[in-house]
Amino acid sequence: MKPKIRQIHQEQWLPLPLPEVFAFFSSAENLEQLTPPWVGFQILTPLPISMHPGALIDYRIHLHGIPLTWRTEITVWEPPYRFVDLQLRGPYSLWRHEHLFVEKDGGTLVIDHIDYAIPFSWMPGASLVQRFFVQPDLDKIFEYRSQALRRHFNIPQTT
Repeated sequence: MKPKIRQIHQEQWLPLPLPEVFAFFSSAENLEQLTPPWVGFQILTPLPISMHPGALIDYRIHLHGIPLTWRTEITVWEPPYRFVDLQLRGPYSLWRHEHLFVEKDGGTLVIDHIDYAIPFSWMPGASLVQRFFVQPDLDKIFEYRSQALRRHFNIPQTT
């Protein structure tokens, strides 16, 4: 059966120049500080990682206490405007994450577009797993990432 593909679209404006923002995102080492501690995110690939099309990055994460390995491939590398990582092995049956960086209003708009599918997404009951576990987890991860970026770049909190 064909997986049910879902999408995430997030945008965050940072009052910083595009080259500085892209440099931060293009360093795989920074992923750990953008990921909440409860995910147990750890990069397994030796650092530093040279980013380019075909680059492979291995991670370990914990989802609800279950340790999992995750491998992504950088499939598109267009500094300083765009890159794409594609999950080759991991918790999703599909995970394609496009990172876009756009100069806007004297700063940089960071855009994330993700296409993903959970395993067995076509089965009855999968929508409950999506609604009560996967979506809330992803929402919390992206909220954490937004706050982590503000902390890292010392940007005051907005109300």
